[in-house]
Amino acid sequence: MRNLPNVVLEERLRYVVEQILPGVDVAVVQVRPCQEKQYGDFQCTGVMAVAKQCRQNPRTLAEQVVQRLDVSDLCEKVDVAGPGFINFRLKPEVIEELLRGAARGEHLFYYVTPNRRTIVIDFSSPNVAKRMHVGHIRSTIIGDCLARLYRLLGHRVITDNHIGDWGTQFGMLILGWKRFLDPQALERSPVDELERLYKHVNDLAANDPAVLAEARAELVKLQQGDPENIAIWQKMRTLSQHEFDTIYARLGVQFDHTLGESFYNSMLPGVVEDLLEKGIATVSEGAIVVFFPGDPELGKHPAIVRKSDGGFNYMTTDLATLKYRVETWDPDDIVYVTDARQQLHFKQLFAIFRRWYPGVHVRLHHVWFGTILGPDGKPFKTRSGEAVKLSDLLDEAEERAMAIVQEKNPELPEEEKRRVAKVVGIGAVKYADLMQNRLSDYVFSWDKMLALDGNTAPYLQYAYARIMSIFRKSELSGIPECDRLYPKDEMHQTEVDLARQLIEFGPTLEYAASEFRPNFICNYLYELATLFASFYESCPVLKAPDEIRNRRFVLCKLTADVLRTGLNTLGIEVLDRM
Repeated sequence: MRNLPNVVLEERLRYVVEQILPGVDVAVVQVRPCQEKQYGDFQCTGVMAVAKQCRQNPRTLAEQVVQRLDVSDLCEKVDVAGPGFINFRLKPEVIEELLRGAARGEHLFYYVTPNRRTIVIDFSSPNVAKRMHVGHIRSTIIGDCLARLYRLLGHRVITDNHIGDWGTQFGMLILGWKRFLDPQALERSPVDELERLYKHVNDLAANDPAVLAEARAELVKLQQGDPENIAIWQKMRTLSQHEFDTIYARLGVQFDHTLGESFYNSMLPGVVEDLLEKGIATVSEGAIVVFFPGDPELGKHPAIVRKSDGGFNYMTTDLATLKYRVETWDPDDIVYVTDARQQLHFKQLFAIFRRWYPGVHVRLHHVWFGTILGPDGKPFKTRSGEAVKLSDLLDEAEERAMAIVQEKNPELPEEEKRRVAKVVGIGAVKYADLMQNRLSDYVFSWDKMLALDGNTAPYLQYAYARIMSIFRKSELSGIPECDRLYPKDEMHQTEVDLARQLIEFGPTLEYAASEFRPNFICNYLYELATLFASFYESCPVLKAPDEIRNRRFVLCKLTADVLRTGLNTLGIEVLDRM
């Protein structure tokens, strides 16, 4: 099978829809895994969207499509349900072929796309001279997961950490460095000392105009290339990057580029001049501004690209960044992963760029997310009201996981306990975030995320370890030969359910990629682990007769492969023993 069934079904559906309604947009006609398995393996809801476009009865159109659709080679049943859902149930021989191909190593229920795209992903983006806090974790792990997902599907991915390493705060930081630096404190904890310096000077400046003037003077010297100030700034940047890299190493996150705001400094005047020359920006009350006439939302929110004092801002830098990325990497897509508060900024950014470069067809995506809340329903903070440091959060995750390991497996060697605690603790934090609908806020809960049952990383990691224990007990040296992998009428229902879940791995990956939704992968893996638990309780593997044992062993092997690949796509490690 050269293509997955859902891809073939989608192609044939679109062809039929185009035959019935020439010229209609068939991109909305998509085939996804069926959420309710009693209705089928795959489902299409897009025909209803087409009917809405054309002002037709959706169920009538769906019935017309099904009448003209020939999928008899793939499906034993095609139904129209409700207002126009089209449900597909695959033939047993099609499922058999998919299982056999996966067992032979030809695929793992997904194929590398022939339509390779170049995708730039901008995520994490902490500020120099500041500790990474809990607010950075969502952007960091969602962005990393998307990068892993697109690479898995065969796309060229370029990751860029657009750190905040320039701006007005450096005037205060440099003044603090020159007048109030504690070298020993800097040696012990560089970023804590930089945060102290900024807070101290900021407090002084709030009450003393002379201090504020000094800070501004230091900033001007930095902007003009003063060697001393540039050296201090570079030292701050290096110390901060070391701190960032330590956190990223713990999270298993890597970047292809770290081009901070300072990288684009020399480009900013040219950006503004070009916008003025092309009539996109105009002078307004001394500032350079872009207006959005005719736009019902942005019309109320003009964007400043140069302030009245001559200074540039985030919009100017982001426009220069976008220009650089398009001209340097020629991407098909650029994805920005930030919190929901920046929605207006990115709507403005994308609208300006479309007017600035109308001939460039790059797709721009703002993948935004909600807030992490504490038990009180307010943004998650320490008891003293400060942002939770990300390093402290990860430390606590490993400590709590270590307590569980000590309780469950006290006989493990100490080094192995620490290894398990790290993998389980960090994995639990990541998964608890990724399993959420990213558009929603969620309440942070240690007890829920570290539970060994329910939709958690430890539950999935334990399912994988349980399968590894079957392999260890087995005398088989490799995947056994099996005459039939899906003799549906001879299988226990839990085997059937497990096999049907396995074949949906690839379509789920594609769905998650198209919607920028890692939680689709989490939900799929949780369902897979739950079905495996039912299978494990109902179906002996090693003690079954040879042919049945071999078939079940293959199902175990494929389940383990899918769990490992799926969790790795989420940035989560697995363990052979827990």
